[in-house]
Amino acid sequence: MTFSLTRALDKLSHDADWVGIRHYREQTAFRMARNGQVGRNTTQTQDGMMVEVLKDGQFAYVGTSDLSQAGLQAACDQALSLCRAATRLNLFPFDTSVRPNESGEYVSPVDQPLDELSPREIQARLIELTTRLKAHERIIEASAWAMLTQTRIAFASTGGARWVQDFSIVTRDLIATAKRDTEIQRRSLGMQGRQWGAESLELDTLLIEADRIREQAVELLSAAECPTETTDLILMPDQLYLQVHESIGHPLELDRILGDERNYAGWSFVSPEDFGRLRFGSELLNVSFDPTLPGEMASYAFDDNGVRANKALLIEQGILKRGIGGIESQTRSGLPGVSCARSASWNRPPLDRMANINIEPGESSLADIIAATERGILMHTNRSWSIDDYRNKFQFGCEYAQLIEDGTLTGTLRNPNYRGATVPFWNSLTHVGNADTFEAWGSPYCGKAEPNQAIRVGHAIPVCKFRGIEVFGGAQ
Repeated sequence: MTFSLTRALDKLSHDADWVGIRHYREQTAFRMARNGQVGRNTTQTQDGMMVEVLKDGQFAYVGTSDLSQAGLQAACDQALSLCRAATRLNLFPFDTSVRPNESGEYVSPVDQPLDELSPREIQARLIELTTRLKAHERIIEASAWAMLTQTRIAFASTGGARWVQDFSIVTRDLIATAKRDTEIQRRSLGMQGRQWGAESLELDTLLIEADRIREQAVELLSAAECPTETTDLILMPDQLYLQVHESIGHPLELDRILGDERNYAGWSFVSPEDFGRLRFGSELLNVSFDPTLPGEMASYAFDDNGVRANKALLIEQGILKRGIGGIESQTRSGLPGVSCARSASWNRPPLDRMANINIEPGESSLADIIAATERGILMHTNRSWSIDDYRNKFQFGCEYAQLIEDGTLTGTLRNPNYRGATVPFWNSLTHVGNADTFEAWGSPYCGKAEPNQAIRVGHAIPVCKFRGIEVFGGAQ
């Protein structure tokens, strides 16, 4: 693919200082079953190219689904016209140093290619899972779904960059809703996404999860309401990954800190002066940007500006060190960033986006964390959330919780919620789980920008405990 891009690039007529072509081809299949029957079953394909040019210090982008040489030439001509208009506006001047000339390839590590399972086989497994989920008289609704995405991104530039990346991504969920009289409770797997193959839909493993989800949904019907108090809070990875996403990932995006997103997705409480100084969390908090972790949802070898991906600590022993900003935002701000310029499609330019934002494992086992808790609540799986435009004050609701008394789990709680503010919350961190508690989660639905770009993000997270958190009950 990079060879054909190179030929197309060589045939373009232009007076640009630099030109790049990014070819983005993706197929997404969504399979769903509900209550033992076939549900939604769709396949979508997108295929197009983004032509990017640099002229007199300004970048411009034009996407096209016309993949002929004439279509690429028209896109290049239009991008050059936009560059000239930007030059008159005297925007920030860039040069070719922000477009490295890297070469290489990346392929998602999978055990079984996705095409080893036919649509019929996938649908049959999902149907069987919903039948298992519904195997209790109190379950009134059961669903199972899988979104299977195969993406190829290739890039070539006049500077000599040549790379191609192939991604295999599966997002899956199992959901059971239980009802008794007026009480309704929902329990789910939690929408888990990773770079996976057909092994992610292994039936025996998912049937075990279905049994757990069904029984916990029924269990919640007779559970006590979550108390309203200030107490210790233990968050499991299937909840904590969203907490990291909303209160660490988004506020550390450099374009947001620079004000680019404030009209739509909001600003940030973090200021440029905070890097290297702000105690974001306790000394136990180490947060990494790591697109090199095998199998995590947003792992890659190059970002969409062609910068090679490397692991870097964003927060080290609680101190804020660097932002989530690609090479352009780093150049504009003078702040340290990472290889995170990412595009959601062929017709969207790269932006500062989260990739894999992870909490590094600590030394505590889950059993030790529970045993060290005189009174507290352990929560699983997000149910609802709200956070302000500065990514500061937040509130999260969870599906399932357990009360801890004198170091022992003593009962199930329904409708658990907690609230706080970002910096005090992370500074209340007292325990970080070890590698045995470390789990990779991810979502395909991180939204940003106008027009909106929904992109895939990953979060690998251990169990964590926080002291003195406000918790409360009530269905959300």
